[in-house]
Amino acid sequence: MIKYKEHFGISIISTETDPSTDVDFLTEAIVNDVEKFHKSIEGYEKTPLVKLDNLAKKLGVKNIFVKDESYRYGLNAFKGLGGLYAIFRIVCDKLNLDPSSTTFEDLQSEQIKEKLKDIVFVTATDGNHGKGVAWAANKLGCKSVVFMPKGSVLARAKAIESMGNSTVTITDLNYDDAVRKASSLADEKGWYLVQDTAWDGYEDVPNFISQGYTIMAKEALDELNELGIEKPTHLFLQAGVGSMAGSVLGYMVNRFDKKPPITTIVEPATVACIYKSALADDSKPHAVTGDLQTIMAGLNCGEPNTATWPILRDYASFYAACPDYVTARGMRVLASPINDDKKIISGESGAVGTGLLSILMEKYEFADIRKAMNLDENSTVLIFSTEGNTDPKGYDEIVYDGRNYSPFV
Repeated sequence: MIKYKEHFGISIISTETDPSTDVDFLTEAIVNDVEKFHKSIEGYEKTPLVKLDNLAKKLGVKNIFVKDESYRYGLNAFKGLGGLYAIFRIVCDKLNLDPSSTTFEDLQSEQIKEKLKDIVFVTATDGNHGKGVAWAANKLGCKSVVFMPKGSVLARAKAIESMGNSTVTITDLNYDDAVRKASSLADEKGWYLVQDTAWDGYEDVPNFISQGYTIMAKEALDELNELGIEKPTHLFLQAGVGSMAGSVLGYMVNRFDKKPPITTIVEPATVACIYKSALADDSKPHAVTGDLQTIMAGLNCGEPNTATWPILRDYASFYAACPDYVTARGMRVLASPINDDKKIISGESGAVGTGLLSILMEKYEFADIRKAMNLDENSTVLIFSTEGNTDPKGYDEIVYDGRNYSPFV
């Protein structure tokens, strides 16, 4: 493990990958089944893969592609992919249905809904995951109970409530304690916990969620193939508990025969549990505790997903802990396209990879890290913008109203 000199508050380490690790729950066959499920849903469409040629030229790389998940199912974020698939699998198990031959539309018949009407799904969320769970539950005529950590933006709570049949509570707990509260109530009341992080004894549902997330990776790679690009050279994947990052990287591990793109895991500096775990260099996941604060609400998670941590540990090459200004920079970069590049509205948890890439390529202080990452004029970079402006007021303050997090004056 190599720890690079910190610049502008950004800490980066690199590790050796270990291609001996198998990723059995994210195989191509499984992902094909998940894709079949999603394609059976009314309203499914591929989200845009945006090619930013002028930004790539400015930053000195060959290509930059951004997968814009703000269009997913009208939810303004990618999270519905996981929550929807997990609830589908839970219901199939409850009703003894074969998930490989059952569609989500099959579950919306009046006969099925009658059997499901008393089910309650419960989760903890910083916003996007809870919205996806509430949306999926409501489509089946079920109720959902959603707990949010202290400091959650009211607009995100209102967005969850707007999905229907959902009770939303902003607690006085941090995210990880809100998860524990949801889990405790599920046990006590017989509700179904739909959480996107795993722990000992709770693995199946988080793995279903991770499988659901893989669709955006498969779409992106299929779209790149249509452009004559077999695979990107570099991935920047943001992480909270690491479910999304682990699902995308794990799928690429299998698709590319354990030779994925050079991958950097990006986190808020104040809540960098994946970075902390890699830094410990003992193969174990490590939590960040306390009163966790960052504008990257969807990444404000202190405890790694134990199911996806081994993927991130063994197949990511770099881990970056970034101050909030990095994602604010990324939001502005994507909102201010160069010439005929397309504008992308990316929220606080969606833009940190873009922000980091721009800093790495434009600041001479990171020359040694650029070299270590093989980031140069031959690089094709893939980034996932996982949310739009899920907090419109906060987005406008950062992008348009001059709220300045940057150390570069």
